[in-house]
Amino acid sequence: MKKFAVDVTLDPDSAHPNLILSADGKQVTDGDEQQNLPYTPERFDECVNVLGKQSFSSGRFYYEVQVSGKTKWELGVVRENINRKGEIILSPQNGFWTVVLRNENQYWACAGPSVPLTLREKVEKVGVFVDYEEGLVSFYDVNSRSHIYSFTGQTFTHKLIPYFSPCFNEGGKNSAPLIITPVFNTE
Repeated sequence: MKKFAVDVTLDPDSAHPNLILSADGKQVTDGDEQQNLPYTPERFDECVNVLGKQSFSSGRFYYEVQVSGKTKWELGVVRENINRKGEIILSPQNGFWTVVLRNENQYWACAGPSVPLTLREKVEKVGVFVDYEEGLVSFYDVNSRSHIYSFTGQTFTHKLIPYFSPCFNEGGKNSAPLIITPVFNTE
């Protein structure tokens, strides 16, 4: 999978006004207060989400995200034409193929209904692999080299875009950033 690694950066035009993106577009945190940003159709207005700048409409791609030190997060890919306004329900039916962490140690696949995931250890880095033609979105624990969850048999008809949510800061309890990390092929 690592041979399908792509360089993903965050798209500031999609970022919720609370989110603070690093200058290199590789890290995102919730800043706890809204910045004065233009209200555009691309921007999330209620959920603290951000998309990648890159979109994919064929082939395979893979990227890794450091999630260590967080109590909550959401990661995956979305259809380019998803709803970005108001409350969002994460499910493939709504164009979201995501895995989330809640309450520090509860992992879920948002499969509509959500599926609880039993993982042996806390995930520090998540690998996301997509095979567009196969209709496959898979998540991996990079450090333990183990499979977390796969959405299979999906039909993609739109561009897919990487999706990130550091979730709310919760008064500093969840202040660690999500970091898109370089993929090192150790094979």
